[in-house]
Amino acid sequence: MISSSARCTSLTRESSTFSLKEDGVPHKMAEEEAVFKKPTKEIKSVADLAAWKKSQAYSDYMGFVRLMNTTVKGKKTTDPCTVSETCQILVKMIDTLEGWADEIPPLKQPQRFGNMAFRTWHSKLQENAETMIKEILPDSSKEASLELTAYFTEGFGNHTRIDYGTGHEMNYATFLCCLFKLRVLTEEDAEAVVHRVVDRYLRFMRKLQLLYSMEPAGSQGVWGLDDFQFLPYIWGSSQLLGNSTIFPKDIPEQEVANFNKSDYMLFGCIDFINQVKDGPFAEHSNQLWNISGVPHWTKVNSGLIKMYMEEVLGKFPVVQHFHFGNLMTMKPA
Repeated sequence: MISSSARCTSLTRESSTFSLKEDGVPHKMAEEEAVFKKPTKEIKSVADLAAWKKSQAYSDYMGFVRLMNTTVKGKKTTDPCTVSETCQILVKMIDTLEGWADEIPPLKQPQRFGNMAFRTWHSKLQENAETMIKEILPDSSKEASLELTAYFTEGFGNHTRIDYGTGHEMNYATFLCCLFKLRVLTEEDAEAVVHRVVDRYLRFMRKLQLLYSMEPAGSQGVWGLDDFQFLPYIWGSSQLLGNSTIFPKDIPEQEVANFNKSDYMLFGCIDFINQVKDGPFAEHSNQLWNISGVPHWTKVNSGLIKMYMEEVLGKFPVVQHFHFGNLMTMKPA
């Protein structure tokens, strides 16, 4: 096991990069020492969920989700923003992954879902991930790649099952969260993280899902919000806060989704649903149909955050696969 001392930051509500003041401005707190180790699974039964919800990792992760949510309030994905060199490299990393996918076409096989070529692509990801990650880390934090690699590689689907879902999305978000903890990303990067890095990630994942016929991981069918994603609905509804021309009632409207897919993450997701699913919207996306009946984006946004905490972070089948190290720890917050 590799370990090394390096600086990282705790993200508790009282003292963290992601804790919010009443005016929504993130605190900047002192750094703490951490020793990096290979992450392991620690949620092994439903009984462990209580400790998970009280853990530093849970607090840090939800702090990250809320900060991104606040940062993009009322802003379009396409709005100009400052893009640091680190954010540019994160986008280029996904460009590289897409290049590999272009070089590894799907195999001709009898089964409809789970194209075996994905395993070839994912193996290449596993072989190169740590080297790629080290390129964005300062010398003082190089050993953090041991923990970061686990989240990054899990963020693009499961090698064996050839599936992808909200748990994998959570891993990629955790990778970004940890970069904030290490001060590789700063508060000034927050908007670009959502509007450039995460947007690029989402567009690539849609391509990967279609290219390799990836199965939804743990899909709830028509009763789930989305077969693959959740976070872009939270941050996408925040983007629409205060919008005077687009309302929740427009969610089922295919033309509205197509017109606004580049500007608002939520409609980017819905446009993808419209491409891959047939039939009445109310039948194939019942939860989204129900949300379209909510009068205001404020209530949609707050409701989605609560739903995410309950239906993703609060579900054992999802979080049992999550790994913990010293960047994301099960120690009480």
